[in-house]
Amino acid sequence: MSNNFVFSTTRNDSLKITAYGIDNIINAPCLILVHGFKGFKDWGFGPFIGKFLSDKGFFVLTFNFSHNGIGDNTIEFTELDKFAENTFSLEIEELSQLIDAYLNGFFGKTENRKIGLIGHSRGGAISILTAKQKSEIDALAVWSSVSTFDRYSDRQKENWRKKGAFEVMNSRTKQVMRLNISLLDDLEKHKNDLLNIEKGIKELNRPFLIVHGEQDLAVPLKEGEKLYEWSNKELTKFVKIPAAGHTFDVAHPFQGTNSKFDKVLNNTLEFFKENFN
Repeated sequence: MSNNFVFSTTRNDSLKITAYGIDNIINAPCLILVHGFKGFKDWGFGPFIGKFLSDKGFFVLTFNFSHNGIGDNTIEFTELDKFAENTFSLEIEELSQLIDAYLNGFFGKTENRKIGLIGHSRGGAISILTAKQKSEIDALAVWSSVSTFDRYSDRQKENWRKKGAFEVMNSRTKQVMRLNISLLDDLEKHKNDLLNIEKGIKELNRPFLIVHGEQDLAVPLKEGEKLYEWSNKELTKFVKIPAAGHTFDVAHPFQGTNSKFDKVLNNTLEFFKENFN
């Protein structure tokens, strides 16, 4: 069973949220799924994950960042102007506010205040950097996570500033999606502090699970290896999924799970069970 909520941030932006396992909220730990770039809560495996983990006894939140491009149509990008204005710092701020909302009873009273994050792709890095700020986060799992936000060449950045925007193609929808200079400004202003993923991991000091597909073309395996290199090995587990790509061979619209994604889910479930006892 799932319940939908809308949370208004301090900037008066709306986070659309789906809660799974609302009956678990009082006594169960909370797991928050954090989507990545061009991702959204109802993409492919999102609802499946929510049901799977809530059936295993967790209270699960999936949500859309306010500027991820998804509006009232929950599965299509209809807010491309907002998408263009998104920044990494804004996502960290919104995830932090969502965590506070949970702890303050927005979804209902809870007596088990343990919180875990599951971040996919860019959402993995956002989760790491939010966990660095928020001691309330008890454990963290990242899937196919980036190791840096700086994924652009000097020439691309130069053209970005000249044109006022950087354009990316959504291969699934064939939409051209713009990124305004605000994202580049955010990256360059905070690359050594707020948005420094290496620093975030080195200061994490909490149970940390890294899962990465060996055939990930969008975020190569070497990025997962960097995350592990920076981590506290006593608190970190690194799981490589053989012959798996960026979404572990799960598609959108969702067509069912598979043995590779089952391995991701089972490792993640075991990780949180071990660290939430």
